[in-house]
Amino acid sequence: MAVNYVRQYVRAIRAGTVTVPEPVRQVYERLDAEAADKSCPYRFSAKLGDHAIRFIETFCRHYEGEHAGQLVKLELWEKAFIQTLFGWVDKKTRLRRFREFFLLVARKNGKSFLSACIMVYMLVADGEAGAQCVSIATKYDQAAIVYKTARKIIEQDADLSALVVPIIGGMEFKLTNSTMKALASKSKTLDGLNLHYCSCDELHAQEDRNLYDVTKQGMKARKQPIFGTITTAGFAREGIYDELYEYARSVAMGTVADAHLLPVLYTLDDRAEWTDPDAWAKANPGLGTIKSRQQLADDVERAKHDPSCLPSLLVKDFNIQENSAASWLPWAVLKNETVAEADYLNHTYAIGGCDLSATTDLTCATLLIRRPEDPQFYVLQQYFLPKARVEQVEHQGRKEAPYRLWAQQGWLTLCDGATVDYNDVTEWFVSMVQERDIRPLWVCYDAALSGYWVPQMTDMGFEMERIRQGPVTWTYPMKRMKGLFEDHRIVYQNNPILRWCLSNTAAKSSNQRGIDSIQPEKITANRRIDGTVSLLNAMTGYYNHEDEFLAYLR
Repeated sequence: MAVNYVRQYVRAIRAGTVTVPEPVRQVYERLDAEAADKSCPYRFSAKLGDHAIRFIETFCRHYEGEHAGQLVKLELWEKAFIQTLFGWVDKKTRLRRFREFFLLVARKNGKSFLSACIMVYMLVADGEAGAQCVSIATKYDQAAIVYKTARKIIEQDADLSALVVPIIGGMEFKLTNSTMKALASKSKTLDGLNLHYCSCDELHAQEDRNLYDVTKQGMKARKQPIFGTITTAGFAREGIYDELYEYARSVAMGTVADAHLLPVLYTLDDRAEWTDPDAWAKANPGLGTIKSRQQLADDVERAKHDPSCLPSLLVKDFNIQENSAASWLPWAVLKNETVAEADYLNHTYAIGGCDLSATTDLTCATLLIRRPEDPQFYVLQQYFLPKARVEQVEHQGRKEAPYRLWAQQGWLTLCDGATVDYNDVTEWFVSMVQERDIRPLWVCYDAALSGYWVPQMTDMGFEMERIRQGPVTWTYPMKRMKGLFEDHRIVYQNNPILRWCLSNTAAKSSNQRGIDSIQPEKITANRRIDGTVSLLNAMTGYYNHEDEFLAYLR
């Protein structure tokens, strides 16, 4: 009789001998309950799941380090995951329940090796004729990591290497004509895929959905394919990682029902736990065996004394969502999913802000709103970009941002032609007044590119105020704005573009007239900060007129 490793893992979690985060606990507890529920349309077979475990432990060997040449000995958390993935089937069709998994695990826990072992099993022992097994990533070098690991595993075993042979661009299992290869986003072989297994390594490095969607589409002809994501967290925000992670977490926590996704998310439950050694295993299930506890302890100790090391530690060793170490605001500070009711923001006074662009950057219009006896600052924004700019980015295959998606969601207006139509910007401000009775007392702008727009806005009755951009003007409001974000007093309606712009913003320091000064700048050239600048213009106007503005609220 096959050992039920899932049950062992659940018991260990309940007994406290294994430390896991809440999403992992909920997934395995829920599956344990479903296994005992006769009305469940799926059934769990430890024997079926054990087939993959026995294959890996019989044929897969380590190829480097102190264990080189030795057979793999899977840990309990790995056995529970594999047995869950392969042990659940539909009662009627007998086909596998889980068609996709999302395994989030910190670095140095053997994730790439585990992914490679699963790939070898899917190639050789899953019983699929003509199986296509691939590892994917934006760049070929990244995609090749899992593929090359799988190839080395095969080469270590005499039986496997006799049956799996090199072909052009990959490997072939001769008995079933099944193949294995690495694919990147620009690969010429992406069209016409008929995939049985896809391994997506380091999802955070992908900035859009293109590669994910293409490979998922290439699995529809198979009866029981698996799309597997094994990844750590990353620094890129508002990309596909955040999108899929949030979905996987919702499934794990039971707020979204998806019977075909297996989400196993090893991460700290709270950012503050990074200094607690008892919590480290939540993100590092292989801690003390696969991953050195002492090395992690040394890294944590260094981060306590060197703040520049902290973002990388949080992201890579604890799977905490964070932006770049160079970012002005940490992710935990700038992320605010609070959304005020629309009616609450109507019939109010505001400070307007705008950052204009022509062809490349985003144009952003802002309304900064206060309510009587309410400490919060509310932000409404609309972004503008030429359609030609979006088409150019898409044609060149560049990965800037999900502009099309944002346009569909209503956050972004795509202007006809090759330049932003400032009439659209004016119309947005007018619509806020006419449709929602939100009245900006001042609209604050930078002189650049403001040519005819300012007279147009003036003719429409808006009080325009020029903001001289630079550290002398921006230092005070920028520091105040950071404090408001830290206190979670800025509610920006969960606008993904502003969140992206804030995550792309660094603080450039200088000394102006003997004063330590700051101003916003881009972390990298292709990351936009226009939403930050527009908000900062509005915030500058607010502090220029704070007493007068607050008097309107009384």
